[in-house]
Amino acid sequence: MSTPIVFHSLAAFAYSLLAIVLWRGFSSNQPTLQVGHIARTSLLAAIALHGYALHQSILFDQRLQLSWALALSTAVWLGMIVFWLESLIIRIDGLQLLLLPAGAGACLLVALFPKEQLVAHATDPALRIHLLIALSAYGLVTIAALQAMLMSAIDRRLHFPMAAVHDAKGIRLVVGRILDAQPPLLAQEQVLFRVIWVAFALLTFAVISGSMISVAATGKWLPFDHKTIFTLLSWVTFGILLAGRYTRGWRGRIALRYTLVGFALIVLSYTGSRFVVEVILQRN
Repeated sequence: MSTPIVFHSLAAFAYSLLAIVLWRGFSSNQPTLQVGHIARTSLLAAIALHGYALHQSILFDQRLQLSWALALSTAVWLGMIVFWLESLIIRIDGLQLLLLPAGAGACLLVALFPKEQLVAHATDPALRIHLLIALSAYGLVTIAALQAMLMSAIDRRLHFPMAAVHDAKGIRLVVGRILDAQPPLLAQEQVLFRVIWVAFALLTFAVISGSMISVAATGKWLPFDHKTIFTLLSWVTFGILLAGRYTRGWRGRIALRYTLVGFALIVLSYTGSRFVVEVILQRN
């Protein structure tokens, strides 16, 4: 078993263990639902382990390798970093119950689908910067989508409080307690739009840097492929959302819908197309 697979498996185990511990804490009868310093430090250690696994996979032997599973794993890892930093400012413990299983699942996918593709011209600094910007944007969009799902669940609970109380049994009771422990929607919405603004800026830089690389390599501004089309559609979606926020004060459900649509498009831009090529069509 190769070193990247071993460390991805260890990272998946660490995320799973933290998820189990966190779930037991939320499902207990204790009135206070809050992640302490030990849990936050443990999460940082798991993130560092995940990061080392990605380094061994992507930058192995001074070469640059990528696959749909590695792209997804990198996005979730970057999302974990953003969440960890964000958790120092605002209490968003419930979001970990989405991120930790996502992190474990992404690491397992890399271990199950270890086939990678060498990136051409990997020694080109411009290409490395472009990939760093694109993957950073990918990660921020991921964290925004997960937070949007959490906010949607909180919004639904606020609109149907009586149904939530009467039907609360087992897992529903635990989930209800998690949602009740979250910060106000207004505070979470402010954080969400900060993340979206940064993600949109990074997507803009990714499109510009990608265009410059394409012109230098082929003479064309933008290649007509799935990755470019879905990336541009995602960029337009987030641009419309931010314009609507600034001009019409968009918020609430309409903001959450645009965020999830933009996330779905950015997933299709690389991970979806590479999954079809590498797994379904069995091509490099």
